[in-house]
Amino acid sequence: MSISAGITALSASLPATIRTNEYYRERFPGTVSAMAQKSLGKLWAKGESADAWTTEMARYFDDPFRGSVERRVVTKGETALSLETVAANRVLAASGMTPGDVDLMIVSSFQPDQIGVGNAAFLARELGFRRPAWNLESGCSSALVGLHTAASLVESGRYRNVLVVASCTYTRNADDADSVSWFLGDGAGAFIVGRTEPGSGLLGMHTLATTETCDTFYYENVAEPDGPPRAIMKCTPSSGRILSETAEPHLRACCEKAAQAAGVRLSEIDFLACNTPTAWFSAFAGRALGIAPEKTISSFTKTGNIGCALLPVNLHMAALEGKVKRGDLVMLFSVGSVSTASAAVIRWGETALGPRVL
Repeated sequence: MSISAGITALSASLPATIRTNEYYRERFPGTVSAMAQKSLGKLWAKGESADAWTTEMARYFDDPFRGSVERRVVTKGETALSLETVAANRVLAASGMTPGDVDLMIVSSFQPDQIGVGNAAFLARELGFRRPAWNLESGCSSALVGLHTAASLVESGRYRNVLVVASCTYTRNADDADSVSWFLGDGAGAFIVGRTEPGSGLLGMHTLATTETCDTFYYENVAEPDGPPRAIMKCTPSSGRILSETAEPHLRACCEKAAQAAGVRLSEIDFLACNTPTAWFSAFAGRALGIAPEKTISSFTKTGNIGCALLPVNLHMAALEGKVKRGDLVMLFSVGSVSTASAAVIRWGETALGPRVL
């Protein structure tokens, strides 16, 4: 008999510090007033076409922060590992499980707390976890690729319960004086993938490499006056154009093929949960796929872009608010620059939820 696998528990963790737009207005008034000529303005510049991306972005074009309102930011003493530990402990508590009930842990830390290796072994040490702990990285799509990997392993019968943890600490690699940092934040999500009732859990998935975005974001070592060099996120002059031109093709290719793999039509989808790297992303995705705005969700105005943690945070928020219910067909989508775009169709089942974070 075939085994069905899906998300059986879900949680999130966010830093306590909230950074509002006033932080930047007070420290960098010249940058705010000259927004059009700065990095964020050039990145999300007004396009010439009338596609779904440009249509939804247009609502934010007169806002120098492009829809950013609040960001959750790690401060002294907080690390990617500390966020991951909280998220993991919360999901274990929600599910009534202990680390000993988990057969495998998959961890995506963007970026990890040390150079060269990811956080998997360090998180295992924090949790007292002695079974396999793997690092996985696929940019902003890491959580969804983690779901695909974990579900496949559970479906194979080799593992029963897999803990997936994804964290992003963008602000540690951002220069506050560069306006591109204004839409970045930090956070973590965690979920357990286990056996589900037949016909529920992961029904279909499709992933592709976002090779067209290889010339968008990159990291550059920058000298610090009182310490070692720091890797700072930068974007190329062509980043905005490339991202706007590829957004809808990536979305449609992944979601349409995931629906086909699941044997359903897009019109049957009850809810769409995306990673939301911009203020308009969920509205754009809904418009492009013909899904009503009330069937989408976005944490962006409260968190900023928290990379691979966005999807679990958005899905967690939707489930707590009752927007996702047992039996619903849910489309998940995430896109990452210089990594992958991925979509999955899941039949939402009985899912334990960690405490509210937003």
